[in-house]
Amino acid sequence: MKFSRNALTGASPTTRRLAVFAVTLFIAVVPPLHASENLQRPDSDEIRLLERYGTAAQDLVNQGMDYLGIRYRFGGNSPETGLDCSGLVQNVFRNALGLDLPRTARDMARLGDKVGMDDLKPGDLVFFNTMRRAFSHVGIYMGEGRFLHAPSRGGKVRIEEMDTAYWTKRFNGARRLLPDAEAALPAMP
Repeated sequence: MKFSRNALTGASPTTRRLAVFAVTLFIAVVPPLHASENLQRPDSDEIRLLERYGTAAQDLVNQGMDYLGIRYRFGGNSPETGLDCSGLVQNVFRNALGLDLPRTARDMARLGDKVGMDDLKPGDLVFFNTMRRAFSHVGIYMGEGRFLHAPSRGGKVRIEEMDTAYWTKRFNGARRLLPDAEAALPAMP
């Protein structure tokens, strides 16, 4: 399923949260289509780990949706007065998970595990070169090829497609700060 750029524009916050929740739950729970039919069912510890990852990612996505429309302000770290990209990410992670992240996108890029563009999951940090220097912009991957960010002067917090030429050309990498549930699962035969 592919959403158009404006598929949820004008939808209520509750509707947007439900749509993002459904996509995130589908990604986290449904096994790949190529999985063999004799897969073993995960044990209760594995299920709890998957649920914990899914819950943390969903909390980030839900919290991020609450910031849509907040105006951009360079150096901003408060929703009341405006947010820049790293101020947005700091607020979302602090309010959703209680994590205090560094103030700048460059410092955030030093955290967590590196993730390739093809392996992105909701809640991953995505970094871009928007100021002729690496890791000058950060956003939160929301799933379905979309990310949440505070764009630039005159803009507001919004969700954009990562596969546009502008963002693809400037992509610097991604980091996963949430525990990777799949890495903890045993290898399938």
